[in-house]
Amino acid sequence: MMFPHLRTCLFLTAALLCPALYGISQTHADTTTDPAEFVAGENANTLNRFEKAAGWKLLFDGKSFAGWRGFNQDKVSDGWKIVNGAIVRTDRSGDIITDKEFDNFELQIEYKISTGGNSGIMFNVVEGDIGAPYTGPEVQINDNEKGHDPQKAGWLYQLYKPAKPAWMKQAEAEVGANLPSEVDATRPAGEWNHVLLRVCDSQCEVLMNGVSYYKFNLGSDEWNDRVAKSKFAKHEMFGKAKQGHICLQDHGNLVAFRNIKIREISPNADAPAPVDGKLSVKVVPAFGEITWDGWQPIDSEGKAIEFRPIVMTHAGDGSGRLFVATQDGTIEVIKPSDDPQQAKLFLDLRDRVRSFRAPGANEEGLLGLAFHPDYEKNGHFYVYYTSSKKDLTSVVSRFTVSKDDPDRALQDSEQVVMEIPQPFHNHNGGSIEFGPDGFLYIGLGDGGSGNDPLQNGLDMSTWLGKVLRIDIDQSEGDRHYGIPADNPFVDTVGAQPEIYAYGFRNPWRINFDSKTGALWVADVGQDYWEEVNLVTKGGNYGWSDVEGTFPFSDDEGQMPTSPIGPIWQYDHLVGKSITGGTVYRGTSVPSLEGVYVYADFVSGKLWGLKYNEESQILEWNKAIPSEKLTVLAFGEGEDGEVYFSIPTGSGQGIHKFASAD
Repeated sequence: MMFPHLRTCLFLTAALLCPALYGISQTHADTTTDPAEFVAGENANTLNRFEKAAGWKLLFDGKSFAGWRGFNQDKVSDGWKIVNGAIVRTDRSGDIITDKEFDNFELQIEYKISTGGNSGIMFNVVEGDIGAPYTGPEVQINDNEKGHDPQKAGWLYQLYKPAKPAWMKQAEAEVGANLPSEVDATRPAGEWNHVLLRVCDSQCEVLMNGVSYYKFNLGSDEWNDRVAKSKFAKHEMFGKAKQGHICLQDHGNLVAFRNIKIREISPNADAPAPVDGKLSVKVVPAFGEITWDGWQPIDSEGKAIEFRPIVMTHAGDGSGRLFVATQDGTIEVIKPSDDPQQAKLFLDLRDRVRSFRAPGANEEGLLGLAFHPDYEKNGHFYVYYTSSKKDLTSVVSRFTVSKDDPDRALQDSEQVVMEIPQPFHNHNGGSIEFGPDGFLYIGLGDGGSGNDPLQNGLDMSTWLGKVLRIDIDQSEGDRHYGIPADNPFVDTVGAQPEIYAYGFRNPWRINFDSKTGALWVADVGQDYWEEVNLVTKGGNYGWSDVEGTFPFSDDEGQMPTSPIGPIWQYDHLVGKSITGGTVYRGTSVPSLEGVYVYADFVSGKLWGLKYNEESQILEWNKAIPSEKLTVLAFGEGEDGEVYFSIPTGSGQGIHKFASAD
């Protein structure tokens, strides 16, 4: 039950005489009464590099109540204190609101509630004769374990609560997981929780600790119907305002708020582009009217077949050839002297690769290709693919080139190196790359579904959600590979010795800088954040306790050490599925020298990011002008030139960069 907050002597007298009538609980008292102890000396209230670039601003500076006042008052009452960088409700004093009114915006806020406590975050609040909860809808704050309200934290009070998501139903059906009937991503009383609220004309949304709870549209038929059925329906202004104040509720319990940030967006949910200008670079076709031996645009039944180049790489043998692997399971080779270009079929694995066209298999198929550092001598190369022979199994295998034809691999030369069981069809990862140390690195997703339901990302007993590092020039027992002696967890009890780094959701993709040897990993986000990481040996990158630099779900306390944050991240108003690239080391586009190029598959945007490895400072992130391009993957030729691919029905899906000047 929500506290009315009417400020009259009659109301206050009645509330004191009969507190239960007005939702003031006497049986669920706060167990922590010292505000300083409650906040625990934590400090925050700064904007990171990503937030500044994306247009976020602080609504609370951690030191003063500037920009805030009491509801229907000209200042904040004494019951609200600033303690160790947090706004803390210490005594009954009423709700507080922002001076400014907002209409189309996103709000970030962290809260900590006391045991048994209750509070709320309201928006579109209008001042007047009735209390704030009777105009502005409220994102509920509650101790879900011992709270005295059936409305849980993150619910839109009386209006919306999270429905059972598709990934949860999938998890139950596919692996027999016993999951709760509803999503609860809230961390317990006494721990910080992160809420993100979007309010705009096109769509509103609430995320709790990075998990999307529900979406809604103000003023829609569904919205009006829910408002009419709520207990606040008798109040004329409830849920009707198109703009208003943001409000923090005093419900009579100890509660703290910090990291209160806002950015104003367009009615269509367009946010400021997180860029520092544009690069003088253009996108051009990599080849002319190239044809492919292993692909035709129409199948035998007359249906269109999409061409999906998933890897572009070279053999490092001085030939200058470009090898293109498709998600269907073919590998084609392009000779630099061919004019017009005719790609030749190097290896056809369609007989053993699960088709990405199968139901639910969009992220499966042939996903990785890497040539041995001594390929010129031994003719060995490695592939990563989803098996069509074994259900939900990823395979890393070695193949050998023909001694008679350098443009043809031996179909029957497969030596399986690893088989990786997968619990779901998605989040396979699949990048494989040889590092400057000669070892093979394998990027693996968390196994799929959503919210990392099996907690694989931080579980050191599984390969999933990790970057692995193996020695393919050795064999140990039944394994067709060895474990490098300096792998970081070889002596850790219970850890898989192949693990090089951990805490990833779905690395897409991994790449080594050919000049510095730095390992770049782009990790695809879930509901809000996409990230770029520089990965070091033994590093913990947080998933699924964090996503990017923000908390995720309710897994506080699971991780043994603090995670390493990304060097760059962007949110889902910018793009929704990162495609990791590579650091440009070619010569034809000087302005890209040392720049990490990457893209977003959903938004079709391309960027270049400049990072100083010595100072560990991100210097800038700039846009690469282009039409919307659904970039699948990036690759690098032997000359350092960067290629990237898009799905296409014409076969002309590989592009590269050129100077725009």
